[in-house]
Amino acid sequence: MLRARPACGGVLLRRPGPVGRRGYWRTVGLTESIISELDTDHHFVHRSTIPTMHFQDSLPRLPVPKLEDTVKRYLAAQKPLLDDDQYRNTERIAREFEKGVGRKLHRDLVEFDKKNKHTSYISGKGFDRHLFALKHLSVSRGDPIPELFLDSAYQKLNHIILSTSTLHSPAIHLGGFGPVVPDGFGIGYNVFDTWVGCNTTGYLSRELREFLRCLEYSLNDILDVLEGRPLV
Repeated sequence: MLRARPACGGVLLRRPGPVGRRGYWRTVGLTESIISELDTDHHFVHRSTIPTMHFQDSLPRLPVPKLEDTVKRYLAAQKPLLDDDQYRNTERIAREFEKGVGRKLHRDLVEFDKKNKHTSYISGKGFDRHLFALKHLSVSRGDPIPELFLDSAYQKLNHIILSTSTLHSPAIHLGGFGPVVPDGFGIGYNVFDTWVGCNTTGYLSRELREFLRCLEYSLNDILDVLEGRPLV
């Protein structure tokens, strides 16, 4: 199924082929039934009397990451994307942010976090949400936007061409969302034991058709690899 503004792709569904022959994925319309109401066993490793979210409230809150760690990870993500001159400029901007306005914004963000115990920030290797929170804090105050967020490298890194997510539940028949940039794709997907489905949207219908064609081809290649057939 294809529409304009945004165009909407169909679902990719595996259909088993004859014995000894390649199974295949097929683009199907949104009105076709894609899962049985009784097909729920694949949602469990084993069945338990304890609800899935039973211990959720006992999990510790994730702290706001250290600013120096976030800047380090941000630069590590930028390095493969920039030439030497571009990287040096971005590194200079990031270090100035870390030592200057970023330090003050980070301190205020930590104080805000202490007063809002219902929130939790990404830790570990995540850096994008931390930087987004600092940017939002600056904008919400009406302060001048720090140079880091005006840097073309930062804007390019946040130009998300493929925006993907999934919500795996037998209660959801099909779902999706739109692209977050004009030349991007929004991909809602689901992975089951016998099929993989996705609902893909985009503003450029011609590119969307080509994307779906390439996705279908790639899934067939993955299926061949998993079933021990040579790629052709």
